[in-house]
Amino acid sequence: MKPTLVLLAAGMGSRYGGLKQIDPVGPGGQTIMDYSVYDAARAGFGKVVFVIRESFAEAFRRDVGARAARHLPVDYAYQDLSQVPPWFTVPADRQKPWGTAHAILAARQLVREPFAAINADDFYGREGFEVMARHLERSEGDHAMVGYVLRATLSDHGSVARGVCKVDAAGCLDTVVEHLKIERDGQGAVDRQAGGDVRLTGDEIVSMNFWGFTPTILEQLQVGFEQYLRAEGTQLRSEFLLPSIVDRLIRDHKARVKVLRSSGTWFGVTYPDDKPKVMASLRTLTAQGLYPASLDP
Repeated sequence: MKPTLVLLAAGMGSRYGGLKQIDPVGPGGQTIMDYSVYDAARAGFGKVVFVIRESFAEAFRRDVGARAARHLPVDYAYQDLSQVPPWFTVPADRQKPWGTAHAILAARQLVREPFAAINADDFYGREGFEVMARHLERSEGDHAMVGYVLRATLSDHGSVARGVCKVDAAGCLDTVVEHLKIERDGQGAVDRQAGGDVRLTGDEIVSMNFWGFTPTILEQLQVGFEQYLRAEGTQLRSEFLLPSIVDRLIRDHKARVKVLRSSGTWFGVTYPDDKPKVMASLRTLTAQGLYPASLDP
């Protein structure tokens, strides 16, 4: 059974200042998502499910979905603040989506097979998709995560959020701790926490939200979302994030997550000033023959 790619594109892009999901960055006007779908198709994924907001669905289908459909069958799920249990009332001033783990739940009716979940604005590289596809095709019950070295995932233009991981001797995720304001600091990094700075070496393995799951995760996410709403649902800027719920499942001995390593290139667009570097990187990869100038089949 071929795995599915669930591509999380419902984020509001507040730090970037616009709908960065459909911003052209490739030499032929491609979006980062175009490269993700292209790499997923080459790696053996069977379809792609885009999780988006209905408010920009028409533009998204026209500008991204139509191109993706040239490589893989495409489906759409809509993430909305109203997707909550009947006993919960959404705070009137809430605008921010419920987060990445809730986005997976939005696609629940469209996924029946092992699947990978990725961000829309991260370039993960061909190797990441290949190692993930091989893991999901074996479908031995373990979830998975593609890990990247923290130093290679930082922005030169502001702070970033990263899930910093500890890996056990068996190559499985032991803990993942979300650090929300990591900045480059020489060869290392620092997380500007309210309670004081936390120093990092830069060599840590981090989650870039490239996860692989068996369908059993969906029921666990539903239970976790209800727990989250009871504890944090009235906080206007809180989010139900994948690193946090995965870490809890590991600590409760309800999941095992294999950490897959990729030596390929990662880059992403968090701030507007990141875009020129991303465009230059894609031009280089194209000049090296790793990608065609046009991704069309």
